[in-house]
This record gives sequence, C-alpha cells and structure tokens, in this order.
Amino acid sequence: MTRLRAWLHATAPGLGVVAMIVLAAQFVSDHYGAPAMLMALLFGIALHFLSEEPRPRPGIDLAASSVLRLGVALLGLRISADLALSLGWPVLVLAIAGVAATILFGFALGRALGHGDKFAFLSGGAVAICGASAAMAIAAILPRDEKSEERLVFTVVGITILSTFAMITYPILAEVLGLSQMATAVFLGATIHDVAQVVGAGFSVSPETGEIAAVVKLIRVAMLAPVIILATLALRRSTPAVTGSRPPLVPAFVLGFFGLLVVNSLGLVPSVISDIAAHLSRWFLLAAIAAVGLKTSLRDVLKVGSGAIALLVAETVFLAVFVLAGLSLLSL
Repeated sequence: MTRLRAWLHATAPGLGVVAMIVLAAQFVSDHYGAPAMLMALLFGIALHFLSEEPRPRPGIDLAASSVLRLGVALLGLRISADLALSLGWPVLVLAIAGVAATILFGFALGRALGHGDKFAFLSGGAVAICGASAAMAIAAILPRDEKSEERLVFTVVGITILSTFAMITYPILAEVLGLSQMATAVFLGATIHDVAQVVGAGFSVSPETGEIAAVVKLIRVAMLAPVIILATLALRRSTPAVTGSRPPLVPAFVLGFFGLLVVNSLGLVPSVISDIAAHLSRWFLLAAIAAVGLKTSLRDVLKVGSGAIALLVAETVFLAVFVLAGLSLLSL
C-alpha cells in the first residue's frame, strides 16, 4: 500500500497535466472539428517547459511509454478475421501488399535522401499502416537516441496534415477517375493514413462506402503486429548481445494486440466490451501523444529539413498510385 501511494504521488502531477491536455484537445475536436490527436500534440508542445520540471516528469514518462503500449494493445479488439475476410481475398491481398510495398519504398527512398533507417521505417510504417497510432507503436520499439522524440513528433504532425488533405481530396479524385463504389471504398480504406479520416472520407461518399472503407482500413491496422514483430527480430539481430540492451523477441504490447485480436475473432468478446475497449484505446493514445508533445522541444522539431517532408509526401503518393494500379488489375 505504501509503495502504491508513493507511485501515485510520483506520477499524479504528470498524469494530471496529460489529462488536462487530452480533455482540451477533445473539446476542440468536438466543437471545432480539429483532429484530436494533432491538438493533443500541439498543446503538449506548447507546454513543453513543464516536462523540464522534476515533479511532473515521472507521470509524463509513464504516459509516453506504458499508456502508449496499452492503447496499441487494445486496438486488437477492433479487428476480427471474419471482418477482414468478408471483403474477399483480392482486396485483402491488395491492402497487405500496399503496406509492405510502402514500407520498402520508404526504406529505399529514405536512404537515397540521406535519412537513417529509423526515420525511414517510422515514416513508411505510419503512412502504410494507421498514421499516428502506427508511428507511436513503431517508435516504442526503435532504439532511442537524442532525436527520437523529434522524429516522432514530425511524423505525427506530417501524417495528420496529409491524412486530413487526403480525406478531402481522395473522394474527389475517386469521382474524377470514375471508380465504382467498391473501388472507391477500397481506395479510401487502403490509402488514407488515420482511421478517423478514412471514416470521414468514406461516409462523405455514402454510408456503404464508409463501412467498406473502414473494414479495409482495419486490415491495414491488423498489419501493425506482424510488422513490429519483424522489425523487432531485425533489431535483435543487429544489436550485439553483449550490450544487454537487445529488445525482447516479441514486445508485450504486441502479444496483447494479437491475443485480443484472436479472442475477438473467436467471438468471445461482447460488442459492448469491444466498444469500451475502442474508446479506451483512443483515450490512451491521445494521452500518449500529449505526453510525447510535452517531451518535445519545438525548436528541435523545426530543424527537420525539407528532405523529411519530401519523404512523407512521396510515401503517401506511392501508396495511392500502388492501390490505384492494383484496383485496375482487379477490375473492381
């Protein structure tokens, strides 16, 4: 009991700051339509000075690490195998191939532009899988250095802006290209970065388009676990055992993600519970990105060059072209 009280005393100030930022971000999102994730990040950056104080630091660190991992794990309850297979194997393969191809493209272009593999993987994975959520999950397994927070913040800001732009323009592009309702839904779900923007774009076309686009998007979200497992294996091989700093074979939060996905696929989770878990996951991820913002200096973020911006944009364009080419081959 004494240990718990001491832990609460140490983390409460920082968690309180994070909670206030999350509530403020959600208020702005609800009343003015701004992306809650972006607002939480920007509010956190504005209050960066608080992370330099000793009292709130433990709670902020907790939100940026453990709360983040819990939020990612709970994403598993949003997906089931039946949901993914309902669209048919061609769509499933196209969505998965788009994820893999975009990450590989990100590595290749990142090296060509002089960026390290860390940023190439972070940006490519965020574009390919599920935007800010994927960026935070990937950042959680990458070896940390003095630029870790800056890379993550830049990626989240860039992804959010590009995702919002895609939400507005991709439905128009689909209409200009004369895509069918099914092809439009698959295009939106397989290319737009964040889940919320996929839903917004899909339902702006029609309810049916929105529902199909959301399912396609969740197929991409399901790729988060295997991508992170493969990345962790690669990191273990590249990190000398003598250092004692090799990452675990499979991160605990990825095991949680997979476990909840399997349980949900077996129909063992009531819809009420999965809905609650989805809301909790969203709040936890908001708290995590607020904490990341608190730990980030805007001065350092502004040092990111135009090459990094070009990489994010190029990855986004590549994924869109790849999916459109796939849809043409499938004749959807």
